[in-house]
Amino acid sequence: MKPPTPEQPAWLTFIRRGARILEGAGRHLVRLNSRSVVAAARRRTGLDDFGDPAFREPLDRLLRSLEAEARLNLVGRVAAREDLTGMLMNRLRMERDRRRHPGIAAEDIRRPLFITGLPRSGSTFLHGLLAQDPANRVPLHWELRSPSPPPERATHETDRRIERAARDIRWFLHFAPEFRKVHTVGAQLPEECVVILSHSFLSFQFSSTWFVPSYQSWLERQDLRPAYRYHRQFLQQLQWGCPGERWVLKAPPHLPGLRALFATYPDANVVMTHRDPLEVVASVASLHLVLRRTFSDVVDSHAVGAEVTGMLAGDIRRGFEIRDDGCAPPERFVDVRYPELMDDPLAVARRIYRHFDLPLSAEAEARMRRFVATSPKDTHGPHVYSLAQFGLDADVERQRYRAYWERWRGPGGA
Repeated sequence: MKPPTPEQPAWLTFIRRGARILEGAGRHLVRLNSRSVVAAARRRTGLDDFGDPAFREPLDRLLRSLEAEARLNLVGRVAAREDLTGMLMNRLRMERDRRRHPGIAAEDIRRPLFITGLPRSGSTFLHGLLAQDPANRVPLHWELRSPSPPPERATHETDRRIERAARDIRWFLHFAPEFRKVHTVGAQLPEECVVILSHSFLSFQFSSTWFVPSYQSWLERQDLRPAYRYHRQFLQQLQWGCPGERWVLKAPPHLPGLRALFATYPDANVVMTHRDPLEVVASVASLHLVLRRTFSDVVDSHAVGAEVTGMLAGDIRRGFEIRDDGCAPPERFVDVRYPELMDDPLAVARRIYRHFDLPLSAEAEARMRRFVATSPKDTHGPHVYSLAQFGLDADVERQRYRAYWERWRGPGGA
């Protein structure tokens, strides 16, 4: 089945045509360099202290890659500048909060539960399922976009930042209407840790949104501990006024980050999700394509396919090398295969709780059951994709991932 052409409203086509006319001027009007975005963040907040300076080199490398390689249109340049400036503004405000409230830095993050593994392997569904347990604290989208001042328990459901985040999502979906078919996002829904890690500018999120190959190549060789140190500070910020018994966190890029994750959270537990990579790689490439076409008029789907499968295979190799090398005791991991999660989500949840010796209350299980019953697939239409769309050959891809799939497909796997 041929994937449909992404829908684009007439008004958006008009805006993009106008933006292309202004493209040359846009490169001068919308500057993408670290000096400019740092100055903008300071000017807009009136603050100066960003905290740990380890973010500066990653930010500079990312911006240089954006300027030299991403081929952003004017909309993309504006969005990139605003996004990165916003992260810097969050850093400034969170550092101010830590000075005003020393108790934030004293917050103890105990036995966090991380969900990672292949993207598109049910991890978002599992995160939402475990979020139904009132004992579990999950980061919500609005909190990660606007973490200062620290959220408070009394206003957690009514905070004015919720509507601001919802408005931003609506605007984004105007520009990328296909995105809602690929990934569910909402102001009060659980959000991935990639948003937190991006505040350190050591994040695999950026290569999903933009073509930044030199930054991505550099990132894959870096020690990620500075990113996870900041991740811990972020959780302390959110937890200070709105605690839970444990954090439940999720992001596929935690897989290549396992060494830094356990260095930062020695008592962490990890759930790894697994799925046939041939069902994953085209779906991931489709996500990248939707995001990149929002911000660039020059995107080659075959190039995206080759890039995505190379990155995915690299993440798998690095992640399981780290796990096999003993980054944590084996009992700190539990493995979940996509078919079993889809067949019986409650059984998977019970197994996770038993494995990590966590209490599962009757209330939590009832809420999980309701979540499963009210979480239909393809709410916004089917997400249609294929290997051929991205120039990928099934036999070649099967060989690329053979070692992984033979190890993790489970009994009776294809």
